[in-house]
Amino acid sequence: MSLFWRIFALNAVVLGAATALLLWAPVTVSVPVLFTEAAVLIGGLAIMLVANAALLRIGLAPLARLTRQMSTVDLLRPGQRLSVTGHGGVPDLLRAFNDMIGRLESERATSAARALSAQESERRRIARELHDEVGQSLTAVLLDLKRAADRSDDPALRVELAQAQETTRSSLDEVRRLAHRLRPGVLEDLGLVSALTALTTELSDHTGLLVRRHFEAGLPKLDEQTELVLYRVAQESLTNVARHADAQRIDLFLTGREGFVVLRIQDDGHGIGLAHEGAGLRGMRERALLIGATLELATAPTGGAEVSLTVPVHGSDA
Repeated sequence: MSLFWRIFALNAVVLGAATALLLWAPVTVSVPVLFTEAAVLIGGLAIMLVANAALLRIGLAPLARLTRQMSTVDLLRPGQRLSVTGHGGVPDLLRAFNDMIGRLESERATSAARALSAQESERRRIARELHDEVGQSLTAVLLDLKRAADRSDDPALRVELAQAQETTRSSLDEVRRLAHRLRPGVLEDLGLVSALTALTTELSDHTGLLVRRHFEAGLPKLDEQTELVLYRVAQESLTNVARHADAQRIDLFLTGREGFVVLRIQDDGHGIGLAHEGAGLRGMRERALLIGATLELATAPTGGAEVSLTVPVHGSDA
């Protein structure tokens, strides 16, 4: 029975019962209406309204659950489904909603994979241009300034040329640092542990934060995409701590347990607001979905924030 006919039948039962009661009960209405007659009619109306409201509440309860789920569903947290219960057309509606969420999750995962792949390709291209074009140009300028300073007999001019050399050298270092952040060559050449070591060392040198590394020995071999996701999540987490947490110390853990590799970043700052997730955290969730990983944000034992990425490891890799 469809939802329309179920509601119609419920109302028909209530109204039919009320009509039968009025027909068979020794109740009449006089003119003017007596107080007892008015009390009986108002009481009967109240009973009908309460019964109708209770029956409709029971019949429409699955739709209320569907409304709440629709307002809170998040495609970055897959697996959220409604239990299919009820009668009539309600189970069909719930099943259609669950199927729709499954299709949306699949389409979002596919589009996110393409977008992140294009993003990484663009990062590699920009890093190459920074290193090959801008870096070489700045190196040439630095050599020209050095030759000009060596040929000059004017002390004041030599001082100005030396200052220009320092500015150019600082710019060259910054270009190389940006190219390294865009394309982690250490990750490709030496692996995840070396890349994380270089990343934390660079962060500590530039910000003064104390970064303590805890790498477990004997971690399973991971594929290239999984290592890249772990690296990018660590990079984004460390950047967020340096910019927003007002922390003094960071602990980075890379450990393994049966069937999983876990990356955890803890700080002693003021934490991250859990009510609203920014673009950086949602980007980390999208990357985690690409490899079937789980990203969690919690309060660290040190009082700050803790970002935890749990990556499943296939049996052959483990």
